[in-house]
Amino acid sequence: MYVTPATEDIVMYEINIKSFSSTRNLSGIINRLDAIKALGVNTIWLMPIYPVGTVNSFGSPYCVKNFTAVNPSLGTMSILQELVDKAHQRKLSVILDWVGNHTSWDNVWMSHPDWYTQNSSGQIISPAGTNWADVADLNYNNAEMRTAMIAAMRYWVNVAGVDGFRCDAADYVPFDFWQQAITSLQTGRSKRLIML
Repeated sequence: MYVTPATEDIVMYEINIKSFSSTRNLSGIINRLDAIKALGVNTIWLMPIYPVGTVNSFGSPYCVKNFTAVNPSLGTMSILQELVDKAHQRKLSVILDWVGNHTSWDNVWMSHPDWYTQNSSGQIISPAGTNWADVADLNYNNAEMRTAMIAAMRYWVNVAGVDGFRCDAADYVPFDFWQQAITSLQTGRSKRLIML
């Protein structure tokens, strides 16, 4: 059985999918798994694989339009599953870049405005103290949003078989949420998840 490495034993390789191979997609990673393994790594970190928003966007993969979909320009869920399976055959863990602090302005969650931080006029705002105008700040005081965020993370673990997450802008998200997410995601699992 494949076992994920302990945090202190991780030797990680970050992949910017759009620049990693000539195909600029997930299949290009599959084709190079042996070369990655030969570097002595045991964990692959995929930069965001989700569809990118278009409203106020400049194309950043951290401008997530849907937390439970693969960006069609990168591939499909079945290709991601194949990548994870073939990585595991080589004793390589696969983690996803997780964008927990914000979404694109056209994210499917925008139908729940109370899931977002709002100013005194009730307008959704970008993350305070940043120049990230392409994204909308999430409201971690909202329990429903927290539950939806954890459900989205669980989706990738259960459906795609990923081994965990590298959490982007983690210090912008309340620490107690990460505790809640880790406890929820790890409950009932024999395999340790990687949370960075």
